[in-house]
Order: sequence, then C-alpha cells, then structure tokens
Amino acid sequence: MCRCSVPVLAVESPPLTSVVCISLSVPSSPGENFEQSPLRRTFKSKVLAHYPENVEWSPFDQDAVGMLCMPKGLSFRTQADAREPRFHSFIITREDGSRTYGFALTFYEEVTSKQICSAMQTLYHMHNAEQYEVLHSGAAALPEDALHAASPFSRLQRFNSYDISRDTLYVSKCICLVAPLPFPQASRRVLQELHQAVTAAQPPPLPLESYIYNVLYEVPLPPAGRSLKFSGVYGPVVCQRPSTSELPLFDFPISEVFELLGVENVLQLFTCALLELQILLYSRHYQRLMTVAESITALMFPFQWQHVYVPILPASLQHFLDAPVPYLMGLHSNGHDDRSKLELPQEANLCFVDIDNHFIELPEDLPQFPNKLEFIQEISEALLAFGVPPEGRLRCSDSMTKLKVFRASDRRNGNLSGSPLSSYLLKENETIARLQALVKRTGLSLEKLDAKENQGSNKDVKVQCDEEELRMHKLNIHVREIFANRFTQMFADYEVFVIQPSQDKDSWFSNREQMQNFDKASFLSDQPEPYLPFLSRFLETQMFASFIDSKILCHDDEDKEHVLRVFDARVDKIRMLNVRTPTLRTSMYQKCTTIEESEKAIEMRLTKMDHTALHPHLLDMKIGQGRYEAGFFPRLQSDVLSTGPTGNKWTKRSAPAQWRRKDRQKQHAEHLYLDNDQREKYIQEARNLGTAIRQPKLSNLSPSVIAQTNSKFVEGLLKECRNKTKRMLVEKMGREAVELGHGEGSITGVEENTLIASLCDLLERIWSHGLQVKQGKSALWSHLLHYQESEEKRDAPPGGLAPPGFNPERRKSDAGSALPPLKISLIQDMRHIQNIGEIKTDVGKARAWVRLSMEKKLLSRHLKQLLLDHELSNKLYKHYAFLRCDDEKEQFLYHLLSFNAVDYFCFTNVFTTVMIPYHVVVIPSKKLGGSMFTANPWVCVSGELSETGVLQVPKNTLEITFECQNLGKLTTVQMGHDNSGLYAKWLVECVIVRNEITGHTYKFPCGRWLGKGVDDGSLERILVGELITSSTESEDRFCRTPPLQHSPGMIRRLVTISPSSKPKLNTGQIQEGVGEAINGIVKHFHKPEKERGSLTLLLCGESGLVWALEQVFQHGFKSPRLFKSVFIWDYLEKAQGHFETLEQQDMADENWRMRARNFCRFMRAINGTPRNIGKDGKFQLLVCLGAREHLLHHWIALLADCPITAQMYEDTALIKDHTLVNSLIRVLQTLQEFNITLEASLVKGIGI
Repeated sequence: MCRCSVPVLAVESPPLTSVVCISLSVPSSPGENFEQSPLRRTFKSKVLAHYPENVEWSPFDQDAVGMLCMPKGLSFRTQADAREPRFHSFIITREDGSRTYGFALTFYEEVTSKQICSAMQTLYHMHNAEQYEVLHSGAAALPEDALHAASPFSRLQRFNSYDISRDTLYVSKCICLVAPLPFPQASRRVLQELHQAVTAAQPPPLPLESYIYNVLYEVPLPPAGRSLKFSGVYGPVVCQRPSTSELPLFDFPISEVFELLGVENVLQLFTCALLELQILLYSRHYQRLMTVAESITALMFPFQWQHVYVPILPASLQHFLDAPVPYLMGLHSNGHDDRSKLELPQEANLCFVDIDNHFIELPEDLPQFPNKLEFIQEISEALLAFGVPPEGRLRCSDSMTKLKVFRASDRRNGNLSGSPLSSYLLKENETIARLQALVKRTGLSLEKLDAKENQGSNKDVKVQCDEEELRMHKLNIHVREIFANRFTQMFADYEVFVIQPSQDKDSWFSNREQMQNFDKASFLSDQPEPYLPFLSRFLETQMFASFIDSKILCHDDEDKEHVLRVFDARVDKIRMLNVRTPTLRTSMYQKCTTIEESEKAIEMRLTKMDHTALHPHLLDMKIGQGRYEAGFFPRLQSDVLSTGPTGNKWTKRSAPAQWRRKDRQKQHAEHLYLDNDQREKYIQEARNLGTAIRQPKLSNLSPSVIAQTNSKFVEGLLKECRNKTKRMLVEKMGREAVELGHGEGSITGVEENTLIASLCDLLERIWSHGLQVKQGKSALWSHLLHYQESEEKRDAPPGGLAPPGFNPERRKSDAGSALPPLKISLIQDMRHIQNIGEIKTDVGKARAWVRLSMEKKLLSRHLKQLLLDHELSNKLYKHYAFLRCDDEKEQFLYHLLSFNAVDYFCFTNVFTTVMIPYHVVVIPSKKLGGSMFTANPWVCVSGELSETGVLQVPKNTLEITFECQNLGKLTTVQMGHDNSGLYAKWLVECVIVRNEITGHTYKFPCGRWLGKGVDDGSLERILVGELITSSTESEDRFCRTPPLQHSPGMIRRLVTISPSSKPKLNTGQIQEGVGEAINGIVKHFHKPEKERGSLTLLLCGESGLVWALEQVFQHGFKSPRLFKSVFIWDYLEKAQGHFETLEQQDMADENWRMRARNFCRFMRAINGTPRNIGKDGKFQLLVCLGAREHLLHHWIALLADCPITAQMYEDTALIKDHTLVNSLIRVLQTLQEFNITLEASLVKGIGI
C-alpha cells in the first residue's frame, strides 16, 4: 500500500500562538472506508513539524493536534475536484479543565512522488476489479434485454476516475496555529496570508520564517481591555481583548449560528445545554461545529459547561458517542447520509442538531425557557437591526408567513421599528437578496439600521479593522448582553439563598458532595409559576452547583474569578436600580440596558490601537535558507524558530515558565478559589476520579486504554446513582426525618418530578452503555420488550388457558378477604403502559414504566428480575457494559431498593388524563349483615383530580369494577341507597377502593346505619379514606415507613347523646384536640401549594376539625329521656328557632343580628338540601361551610350566649365556661387568613 509524507504545519508560541506542520503516512484501516473509491478514502495523518519544539508551560499534544487538524484523516484529489482551502478551529481540553485553541487551514498540494501516484493507480485497478465482480454478478440476474441497457462495462466507467498519465494528483496539507486564547479572526487572517505567500506568483518580501518568528515571539497577547495590531504577510492584523469588567473574550461569528438554525432552534439548543443533556452537533463543515458549540457555551454566562466537550469528534474516536454521561460533541457529516441512517448509541436524552439542514431533534419533556416569547422577540429585534433574519435560512414563503405573525405581535406590543423589518423583507425577496449579496461583496451594505444607531455610529472615526469584522463584534455583544441580562434578572437575588458552610474550608472541600450549598426550595418558592419547570431542573445541574461553590469560596472581589466578579457587579447594579424587595420575584420581562456601553468599549478599542507589535524582519539565517518552491508549503528552518529573542520589549515582560504554569492553573482552576495545595489536590482528584468521563483524551486508544475508560464510566454511573438516590430520599423525607427514621414529605411536586425525571435519564444512560445493537430511542424499553417477547414464548400455556407472562406470586393484601391481592408482574405492568394510548414514544413508555414501578415500590425488584435473564443480557450488551458488571449491578439495585422507604405518587400525579380501572367493594357489618337488604345501593368516588359521578352497585355482590379518567389520590366516597323495598336499612362497616394499575388500596370506614328511622335517619354518607400500606416480602420490610398521613380509622360513631354514650374527654383534652385540628389546617396552608395534602382529611377525618367541635358540643350535654336519641343538630335547630324569634322582635344590636342571620341562613340551606345526609352529615356540612366563610368563631359566641344552651347543657359544660369559650374563639379566628376551598363532594346540593 502507498506510504507518503505530506506536511501539515503547526505553530505554538508562548505569547500568542504556536505553529505546527502535519502529514499523512499510512492508509486508514479497511472497513467501510475501503469500500469507497481510493480518492474518496482517508489516510492517517501525522505531525511533520511544530515550532517551537517545546514550550515548558504548555506541552505540545501531538496526538490531539494531529487528530483535530485533520479529524477524518488526510485525503487525495485530482484536478477535476474542488480544492479550495478550508479553515476551521478546534479546542483541546486538558484534565485540569484548562483549554488550548487551535486554528487550522487545510489546502491541497500536487503530489510529486511517482511512487505515490503509481500506488494510487494500483489502488484504482484493484478497486475497479472488485467493483466489476459485484456488477457482473448483479447483472447475471437481469433479463437479457436489460443487460445491454445496464452493461457492467459502461457502468464501470464512473469508477475509473484516476489515470496517472492523464490526471494530476493532489494531497491535503494543513498549517495550524495553537494559542491559549481564542482569536479565530486574527488566526484565519495570518494562516490565509501564509498560504497565499507560497501560492502567489511573486514571493513575499521576507522569508516565511520571519513572519512565523514574529507571530511566535514578537506578538504578545493583548492585555485585558486593550487592542493590538501586528503585521501579517500582506497587511495589518487586529485583535482586541475585553476588560475585566466586560463579558469574557469571544471571537466567533454568532450571527452564523442564528442564520444556520434560527432563533427558535438556538433557544431550544441553549435550554438543552443548560440542563446538561447530551448534545450532538452534525455538519459537513468543521468550522460550523466549532462556531455553534463555542457560541452556545459562551451564551451560558455566568455558567460554564462542566462535562465532556469535544466540538469536533475525530473519526477514530466515534466510539465516545457511547459515553453514558452528558456531553457536547460535534460529528462530521459526509453530506450524503440522512438522519435515519445515523446509528447513535443512545437517544432518549439526546439533543441532535443537524446544522446544515436547519433541523433540531429534542428530547421529550423539555421545559420551556422562562419568558421564552419575549426573549425571542428581543433577540429577533437585535438580529433584524443587523440584517440577520430571525428565522434563519428558511424558504421565502415560510419566512414571510412567520414574519407576518412576528410583525403583528410586534405591533400589539408597540415595538415595531420600520427599518429592520423592511431590511428583513428585502432579504426575503430572492432577486433583491442576490443583488444584496453582490453589493455586500463590494464592501457596501443595503441594510438600514435604526435612526438611533445611525446617529450613534461615528462614521468620521476610522476603525482599524474592516467593517465586516466590526459588525461581527457589535452583533456578538448585542446578543451576548441580551442572554447575560436574562440570567442577571432571573438570579438577581441568588446570594440570599447561598448556604455558607459552618466548618472550615478544608472540611467543606473534602465533604462538598454531601453538602447542600443552595436553598433550592426557598428560591423556587419565590419564583413565578411558569419559571418552575425549567428552574427546578437547572438548579440540579453541575454547572449551577459549581457556580455556587465558586461563590462560597470567594471572600472578596479579589478572590473571585473573572466571570463571577462581572456577574456580581451586574447583579449589584440591577438591585440598586430596582426598588423592589430582594426576594420579591416578578415574571415581568425586563429588556437589556447595557448594550450601548459594551458596544462603545469595543468601538473605542478598534478605533485607537493600544499596542503595535514589532514588524517582521530578516532573521540571522544561512545563505540559501528561506527559499522555497512555489506552490508548496516548505519545511521551515527549525534552528531559527526554536528560540525567541533576548532583548525586545515584550521579552522583558514575559515571565518564567514556572510562573506561567501556575498562572495557567490559576486561570483554569475548575471553579474554586483555593490555595495552591488545595488546588493541586483538586486537580489530582479530578485526574484520579473521572478524567475519562469528564474529558476524553484525544489519542489513538489501545484496547487497554478503552477498557480503562469503560471501567471509569461504570464507576461514574454507580457513583451518580448513589448520589441521586440519596438526594431524592433526603428531599422526600426531610433532614429530621432521615435522622429519626421517619417523617412527613417535604418536597414540592415540581422538585419531585425533576428528580424522578433525572433518575429516568440516568437509567437510560445505564441501559445505553455497551449496547451491541441499538433498537429504538429508549434502550431500557427495548430491553423490556425483548424480555417480554422471550417470557411470552417461554410461558405461553397450551390452549391459551392463562395470559402470557403469568406470575403466580402475589402481594399480600391488608384489606382482608374483600379484595384478592394483585399479582406482582413485570410483564403486567408493561402491558398497563402499552395500553395507555396517550403515551406514543418508546422513551415516554420507559419513563411511565419507571414511574409506575416506583409508585408500586417494585422498581428494584422488577429490574432485578429483568437482569436475571443473563442469556438476554449477554445477547444485548458487550462484555464491558455496566449491566454485565455484577458487583456494580448489585450495588445499583440495592440503591434503588432504598426508594421503598418513601411513598411516591409519581405515576398518579403525572398521568392525570389516562383511563384507570378501579375496583370497589362495599363491606356490610358481619353482625347485622345485609342479607335482607332490599334497597339499591350506589357510590360516588372522589379524588384530588375529579370524581366518578353516581355508580350503581349490584346489591347481590356489593362490588363493582369500572374504568374512568385518573381520579388522583382518593379522598372521599359518597355512598347511599334509594330506600326501596321492605327492608331498606343497611349497616355498613367500610368501603374499599383499589386502583387496579398502581395497586393503591383505600379504606373508607363507616360503621353507621343508612336508612330511615334508624341512627340519624341518613340515606347517604360521606366517608373519608385512608391509604392501606400493603405488607410485602421480607426483602422490602426493613425500609417500610408509616403512610404519609394518618386517616380516620373509623368515621365518627353514632353521635347520639344518650345515657350510654357519656363524653369521655375532659375540657383539657378537648381544647388540645381543637388546637391540634386547627394547627393541622394552618400547617397545610403554610406549605407550598404543590406540596399540600388533603384538606378534606383535616376537616372531616379522624381528629379533624369536625370531630374536635363535636367533642366541644357533646361535653356537658344533659341526658335525654330513655330510648330517645338527641343529636347535636337537634340542639342547633332549637337555637336557630330562638334566633329567628329574636330577630322578628328586633331586640338585639345590628352586629348580633347580622351573625344570627348568617347562622340561620346556613341552617336553612342545609335543611333544604335534597340530599338525605342525616343529622350528623348536616353538622359536618355546617362546620365545613363555617370554616370556608370564616364564621365559626361568630357562631360559637352566639351559641354560648343562647338561652337554649343554658337549658340543654349542665353548668360544667365547656360551652358555658366563658373563659374556655373565649379561648376557643381565639383559636378559631386563626382560620380567617386562609382561603379554604371545599371538595365538591362535601357541598353538593348546597346553593350558598
């Protein structure tokens, strides 16, 4: 095979850059590359030379530079192919987080070696012979008449595209600059002029070595806030650097990103990056990959991307797409394969961006960026002012349609400015657009900017760079300031919520993974509701945690990193301008006001140069050195480029290499301001614990290195699983609960959803690691489907007597024998998800299955069962995959088992519109059973989301199964009968309702009669339920906790005042009961709205407000006559009669009459209801309505002074003790500040 040596040049200089030269040596390995024609194959390249040979503070990474200068390798062309020079930039990220930037110009030179040309001819002969065999065998199967039309000989002509006697062979070469800071515009200019120098008809004034020596040693980095001009081969080159109070250096054309993708897509991509999802950029152009990646990460200010960052992924490292970690990578497209042919290892959490085709594919459930519409409008206005269409490069008709919408919304908001829109319309007309492009090439512009901008631009002042470069800088700063302003507004009060560590810095640093550094719950509670889906996920990212860590470790402004110092200065400015309280948040959109100031700073630097570097000059070279052959970039004289000067003014300012190394570490220390020892410790820790995961080393990987990398991935996944499960448990149970072993939930719905969604993402990454063949977007669901298929084949019984996947194992039921226990079946749970029509995608089904398994406390058990099928695992996964590492897999399942310690409703609360089957059983009293019962019973089940309506229950079976839209957590059951038949009296013990998908079983105790002439005469009752916790197998028992809320074990028993039912509680116990009931309601309203439980339970459940007030009215009631039952409602009706009499006599003051009138109005409304709820049901309704209308304390005061009370209560009764009554009134008054909303089932039929 051919071996050739073709140079690629690279330069690396201490002050600004370094120069390198790269070449090709051996054809790349056979495979798909070998199937292509030889001119379309790529070959391995190598670095021919780099200058200087060694820079102590910045070691030259030969493998990385070689890979990234020619990511697909070296290539050949003929005179018939396009051979224009191509520029692209790249980045090398070291293990300590520091970065080096490269700028490469690739061009083609004629191959002069006859040996290489002959080898290429031989390759073509071999290739054509292979293709002839393929075509001939294919033609043999064709009909005879088609043979002449598709002759193999005629078709072969297109393959024979190189003839050594006819064609000129060219090979690619690359020259490259390597620099510590990104100056792509200046670097492109330098490289293009160097290339022009060897291709121009006339040689340059000086040898090439003079210009490269000048760049290496005599051109310094411009100081912060200053500009620098230096000489290229043919003209001046300008670069400038922002000051320490401005946004960090960024020199890529951000307008190109918006032209390629459009504002909407850019913002979606930006959101994915902020949430640290996996992002894959796809383009035929390396520079586009780099520009998009650098732009998106620059727009994140003040946050920084913390994970794998490879904007250009070399072809030899494409296995890194299998990395089960967040990444931002760029993949080169050959321009022929479409998205469907691109096989990616994992897509469940992937944002795929096809840059060339204006297309972005987003992961599911991506939250919307706060104030998205207003944000897009502000960006669009900035782009239009510079003639950039906000929609990107769309077809004219599409753009015009969208423009009309944009224009209409702009008019509504009073923001329409004629000039940018008219320029936008000009651009959308194809003819004018071509004319505009022609004029633009001449250096003119048709764009008309705002009047204000025209006035502000100082045309008399001559800028030192060309107009296009100035325009790029201005547009860059416009857009970056708008994005930075969003974060400044959103996090204006972030310092208030930073948790400063109580221990010393060393202790905090060593335990920082376990430490909470930000009060997320309090911060989110202050945010507008629309912000929460995005912010709750963003606060969980590594970039946000690192930002807060940096804040904690900064004692004063001098300690702060540049980014943090700039951001805090902007936050301070906003807080001075805004006269609102620090923690009061508003969703009002506030536009950026700092653009003009930043733009002036750039203009000032580019108008007047602060520094001018030394001009290139003749070097001390031997006679004959410095000559070169026209059209070929030469091997340079290394002896004159190896060392710099000893006496120029810049050398005096340069520091020793050791200082430079320390300065670089200080500049790039990950995100902490630490002393030297701590910083070294941190960098070493990063190297030991996760370098392979944080950033791949760009080198030709041996099998042992690949194995080590994969073991790092496995280790990292297990560590992430441990941290995630611990975080979720702490948030769910609360810190005190963790210490005590139990506790009430303390996590909001939004936060819980965020944490569970992140767990689903982690599971997808684990299941994607080491896949043999990818099938579908969800690796987890694909595995489950394979398992389902194998189980159904294995367990299908003859004759189809039982359903496939039948599992005889059942979970024990604590509901007695009333309901048969549900099967524990992984397959059955899959079928439940498959039957939900609303879930369309594999990713959605996998997440729904995880949520359902968590709610049923079966996630660890199901996954263990799935992974016990070793034959299937070995078939689906490579040997190094996480799921085939036994020790790590066992630890992973053990961590998931800890979720059984808490109650999740993550399926019920999320899938609110799905149809759920419910099973209802009415259990009559065993002593006085319903065997003679003749009436027709009914039930109505209510939950937090909705209710069923009346459902008829067969009186012979007393159970019913029905399907309805998800009711949420069940709260009440209304039950009753139609009072028909001879024996319409029914004593009911309880009602049991079970969700047949989640298995949640609720018990609604009753213990009362329903019927006329018995008990309180009620034909219907409202029962409040409690969730029954099922007892599971021994492996789950150790982590069981009591249910979240205590529900009434029995609804209030026969509340009659008779000789046999004397009150058992004394006044102190009654007061305590009232206080606890009120306290429960107060606590309920002080929780975030998403976190609150059932208010019905606090009002009507065991030890609720209704029960507590019953005890008040029962205390000291005089004994009624024998066999006569008197209810509290009887007493209240007599009091009502008394008040109505007094009101007619007009014997009281107006305030008293108003209270009495309200009391009587509610009594009449309740007595007038068509429902047969009985006397106790009416009392319950009165208490609930009184609480809602804030009238209970008035009614207690009325009743305490009522003469009826004196007649019906003993002197020792609580209601007659003025001190105790006043205390009760004060307690009840605390309910006045709360807006109590009653469940519909409680107030049905009441028209108040």
